[in-house]
Amino acid sequence: MEPRILIDKEKIKAFCEKWRIIEFYLFGSVLRDDFGPDSDVDVCVRFSPDAPWSFWELVEMKLELEEQFCRPVDFLEADAIRNPYRRREIERNRKLIHAEA
Repeated sequence: MEPRILIDKEKIKAFCEKWRIIEFYLFGSVLRDDFGPDSDVDVCVRFSPDAPWSFWELVEMKLELEEQFCRPVDFLEADAIRNPYRRREIERNRKLIHAEA
């Protein structure tokens, strides 16, 4: 499963360092053949335990990614996914783009 868009790994790394993200995944149509010009980019992240972001900071992160990918972004925090079926589906069909060393 390779992303259907260009991923600048250095920009993703800088984004993750700035926002204390320890894991950055893509999932959904961006990894499938049905990804098209109108598709959004599904992103799932896991934050460092000491990163208590506000709602507005999460919105800022989403907007930064939309600017980077030049398309809408569906931004999820891994630990906030409560539905076990949804969580399992994302975990099965995701691609790790960046992990803290």
